[in-house]
Amino acid sequence: MASTRQEIIDELKQLLEQDAAAIKEQVDHLKTQFYSTAEELSEEAQEGVNDLEEQFKELLSVYKAKRAEIAAEQAKEEADNLARKQAILDEMQAMVEGENADQVMANLQRMRELQAEWKKIGAVPAPQVQTLRKAYQQYQEQFYDLVKINIELRDLDFKKNLELKTLLCEAAERLQNNENVVEANRALQQLHDEWAEIGPVARELREDLWNRFKAASSIINKKHQAYFDSLHAKEQANLEAKQAIIEQMKAINEPLVNGEPMTAKMWEEATEKVQALQVEWRKIGFAPKKHNQSIYEAYRAECDRFFATKKEFFIELRERRKEREQRHKEYLERQKAREERQREREERMKEYAAKGGDSLRRMHERLKQEIKTAENNILFFTAKSKTANKLVDSMQAKIEELKKQLAEIEAKMED
Repeated sequence: MASTRQEIIDELKQLLEQDAAAIKEQVDHLKTQFYSTAEELSEEAQEGVNDLEEQFKELLSVYKAKRAEIAAEQAKEEADNLARKQAILDEMQAMVEGENADQVMANLQRMRELQAEWKKIGAVPAPQVQTLRKAYQQYQEQFYDLVKINIELRDLDFKKNLELKTLLCEAAERLQNNENVVEANRALQQLHDEWAEIGPVARELREDLWNRFKAASSIINKKHQAYFDSLHAKEQANLEAKQAIIEQMKAINEPLVNGEPMTAKMWEEATEKVQALQVEWRKIGFAPKKHNQSIYEAYRAECDRFFATKKEFFIELRERRKEREQRHKEYLERQKAREERQREREERMKEYAAKGGDSLRRMHERLKQEIKTAENNILFFTAKSKTANKLVDSMQAKIEELKKQLAEIEAKMED
């Protein structure tokens, strides 16, 4: 199945090589898919999106033109069929109204020829279908009722028609077991078309036979109506389920939009919830057709809002990490400089010790060790509370005092 707009355009081009009358459902599906396909594009690529839409509209125009041509041809054919059937009805009417004994056998044969010709004629404009059928059945019945023909011949036709209509009744009754109610209803309409084309049966059997056929039809029609009632109820339930998911998405997005503090772990948990809602959304079927597009757009907007906010958070997080890394690098450089100065002092201390300054040297070593221990300890404190801040300040003050004492010792040692 096509997933990008370009693939949809390519598939539509291939469809247009087929008979336009046979691809309506596929074209409607591609049209819905094309306009609901979400593509995240840069501003530079927007012109390409417009070009794809223009291509798609041009292909739809070609399709509509082909459909219009087919419709025009079909309308002309139906008009021709209407004229042919009306001519048959005119002839049948003349046979019914001008019947006499000398013409019975000739008219009976001609009636059968007209019936055969009628069945061969294709569709006519829909508004005239019922009127034509009613007139056709009326003239057939009047012909057999009014024409004084050989009773055996008429009874033979009645018997044949009875057999055919009985078969149609049985077929309609079997359709009641078809679990595919849409298919059963379509087949029933075909049976009704066939029923209308079959001549009459004996007068005393007509009502009972029709009631049997009508009863079987009624059961199928009720199942068909119940199916669509159920389908509409399911679509409404799907709409409510999708609205509930959108509300949950809004509940997740609302604190983010309002600037509630979030950690990376909190974002991970929120993302898992959103992805679970997306999985649930994909499991839900269609909502009522008039709501499908709007409900999807509302859902897509909430998804986009969540992931856009998440993207901003992690961009900012990466920037803060870079700043911390830079500060750490600068700290290491300062530490290296301090260590270099310390090595220089140690060299001077060694020279001083060689000259007899042993007491000051030991005091110098002790202060230096205390400063190192204090600086190492201060690294274990995190300033996330007032108590921690006080401990850090106290330790920093102690380090400064020790450094002051160390400087005094070093000054004495250098004298």
